[in-house]
Amino acid sequence: MAEALKDQYGPEVVSWLAQQIQTVFPGFESDCYVEEVLVGFEALELMPRGKHMAQVLRRFLPADYPQALDILVRSMGVKLSDSRSFGITAFYYLPHSFYISEFGLDHVDASLDAMYELTQRFTAEFCIRPFLLQHPQRVLARLQQWLFDPSEHVRRLVSEGTRPRLPWGMALKPFKQDPQPVIALLEQLKDDPSLYVRRSVANNLNDIGKDNLSVLCQVCQRWLTDATDERRWLVNHALRSAIKRAEPEALAVLGYADAVAVDIRDVMISPAQAQQGDDLQLAFTLTSRATSSQSVLVDCVVHYVKANGRRQPKVFKLKALELAAGESRHFSKKISLKNMSTRKHYSGIHRVEALINGVGFELGQFELQVIEA
Repeated sequence: MAEALKDQYGPEVVSWLAQQIQTVFPGFESDCYVEEVLVGFEALELMPRGKHMAQVLRRFLPADYPQALDILVRSMGVKLSDSRSFGITAFYYLPHSFYISEFGLDHVDASLDAMYELTQRFTAEFCIRPFLLQHPQRVLARLQQWLFDPSEHVRRLVSEGTRPRLPWGMALKPFKQDPQPVIALLEQLKDDPSLYVRRSVANNLNDIGKDNLSVLCQVCQRWLTDATDERRWLVNHALRSAIKRAEPEALAVLGYADAVAVDIRDVMISPAQAQQGDDLQLAFTLTSRATSSQSVLVDCVVHYVKANGRRQPKVFKLKALELAAGESRHFSKKISLKNMSTRKHYSGIHRVEALINGVGFELGQFELQVIEA
């Protein structure tokens, strides 16, 4: 079994942080700091460990926040040279991030200056969020300046820090309600030379689409005009969740009309009586009834029975293609019925559909038997 992430962030990280701070601030009581941090440290998960280290730092650094922040910044290591993932090593800077977000809200400019340095070593996408909520205009003005920074890490902070639904980060409710301030920033980054930044732009738009589907689709439609291959990739990535939800408006942006002229035959669902742990085999043939070529997005959907007896659909991606007039294509999919971290199986009748440009076509069903241990 892989080592838990928090266990890779152990006491040696605390000691290293103390040593780095003492190097630039000789008065730092490193031994006492380490001793105090390690009280109860073992029971904490990764993010709480970083927050705990920051809270203890507050008692060992100067009470004056700008002075303390200057010490933290000067103790930082070298800047990242590119966008590669440095794994758990980069999480060394979690305490720096929490220190800024916990104690710096009354010192906006100094905190933003520190984030500028932090994001070039780790990320400031988490600690910038409370500042966006409490001081939106001042932060947005700084982000406007960072749009043109030579560092891809700084430019990425503009897009990643403003994501309305950032994983592990607090939601930005004002931007969920009105994403236009964010859209104005993303417009400047859509053709950024760095894929690292463009992927972040796409993820931000994907977030926006979960609360403002029409805004997402309007932006993507506009960006497809005279689009480069790189921008087309960005648009497809931004639309991925809406496409998986089979939103007609999103499908239309990519040219998938909901009025498809197709027949489905040669359906196979095996085994019809399945047990947990089996592999389910799905297959069918799609034939065009149109007199001209059709852009077709083909998926399949299993309506899984849940613990309460209701069904919840799960979409499995198959293929996007041009289907010529009268053409037939065969599709197949193997689906594991083993329990996994993201899905637990329950006994019952499971419906199966083909999803063609977001339109459901009934394929049949299978019965799943789960034998409780």
